[in-house]
Amino acid sequence: MSAATFQLRFPVAAADIDELGHVNNIVYLRYAQEIAIAHWRSRASADMLANYVWVVLRHEADYRSALTLGDEAEVRTRVDEKAHGPTWVRYVDIYKAGSEKPAVQIKSNWCLLDSNTRRIKRVPSEIIAQFTD
Repeated sequence: MSAATFQLRFPVAAADIDELGHVNNIVYLRYAQEIAIAHWRSRASADMLANYVWVVLRHEADYRSALTLGDEAEVRTRVDEKAHGPTWVRYVDIYKAGSEKPAVQIKSNWCLLDSNTRRIKRVPSEIIAQFTD
């Protein structure tokens, strides 16, 4: 089994640029958050959406090259092949559109919660099956 990749594009706007003339680090984390939400909503069943929410426990980012104003960020994500109890690792690679090498690589640890009680829940096998091929 391998995890399926999900992809979105984000235009780099003037508000995304920092004083060094490139995309601010926090914007890359915003891309990671937005693609994680979109990926979840695209694959999860109505029952899953109603019963579970995800929270981030940790982000690790490796910055390799800069995106600048006018670039388009091509963002790709996938989850690890298996969850570990209530946690699941998500990988996000951010490319300048058309580039073969990622500008930023992010590894995030997400934790599953019951949407009503906000208690930690073990990731059910049916969720794992929805997000892996």
